[in-house]
Amino acid sequence: MSSAAKVSWAQLRVGILAAVALFILAVLVFLLTGNKSLFSKEVTVYTYLDDSAAITEGSAVRLSGILIGKIGAVGLSGENQPNRRIKLDLVIDQDKLARIPSDSQAAIGAENLLGTKYINIKMGKAGTPVTAGGELKSLDTREFQDLVNAAYPSLQSLQEIINRINHIVETVETGKGSIGKLLVDDELYQRLVATVAEVQKITSSIGDGKGTVGKLLYDEAMYEDIRSTIKRVDATIATLQTDLNSGKGSASKLLKDPALYDEVKGTVAELRKTIDEINKGNGTAGKLIKSDELHANMNKLILNLDKTIDKVNSGQGTMGQLMVNPALYDSMNGTMKEMNGVMKDFRANPKKFLTIQLKLF
Repeated sequence: MSSAAKVSWAQLRVGILAAVALFILAVLVFLLTGNKSLFSKEVTVYTYLDDSAAITEGSAVRLSGILIGKIGAVGLSGENQPNRRIKLDLVIDQDKLARIPSDSQAAIGAENLLGTKYINIKMGKAGTPVTAGGELKSLDTREFQDLVNAAYPSLQSLQEIINRINHIVETVETGKGSIGKLLVDDELYQRLVATVAEVQKITSSIGDGKGTVGKLLYDEAMYEDIRSTIKRVDATIATLQTDLNSGKGSASKLLKDPALYDEVKGTVAELRKTIDEINKGNGTAGKLIKSDELHANMNKLILNLDKTIDKVNSGQGTMGQLMVNPALYDSMNGTMKEMNGVMKDFRANPKKFLTIQLKLF
């Protein structure tokens, strides 16, 4: 065989292998991404809707949630009857057609409120299946649209909540507010670290038995002192209870002694009488509270006292001059100094002031 023939045969084999590889690749892609088997036969069933609800060609067709085909075409039917304005071609695998009862109903479904829409066939109860080219009844699409419209307020509220959360996050990220300062402000962070360190020191001191709290937790002597104090308190309470039960002691007498009870009762009665007399205006205290004349005299006395204080403040009289006249104050101060000098001289040399002279005529 010539070299040219060998080259042509080699090229042919490469081409055949490339074509087979591309075919296998195409089959694998179809099997991995396709919605039906490679050699399955498809038939078309029709249904009519009042509104397409934005459903598109190629959308899935499901039987009670199970994928059985796809939507071939979506268009106007040309009819003006209710629930028959939109015509949908449902391309279904032929082997699945026998499982669809003739009284089944088609309706628009969605994965969620904002998800991809599809046609879901609700299985009926008829004994005969739908035939190729036949028609399936449909549910009113307005119910689905009403559900979507009813969900709009909830979606708007959710959007508002998300906007508020975004605003809070932005505020925190910019260092505003307590949380923002805690995350961004280095000084506040250092203070927090210092506080935590101090708390750790205190905890360590307590753990080592230092300080009052540490000694209270770990010092056996303090524990015994507190325990003995509690025992003494318990003994005192027990003694008091015994005295109360036996009628001994001041507390027991206060609770059980009839004479002391009568005295207290009499004292309370006398106190009530005194209060009644005061309320009637008898006695000094009663007159002080009830007497209008005494009240008027008190008012006059207070008014006279106010007038006297006003005169003193304005410099009238001796007291007033003494309060506001600097010259009088200085004069009295000088006189007092001279008297103090005379008294000092008298104490130092009394003979100087007590000399007696006798003269004979």
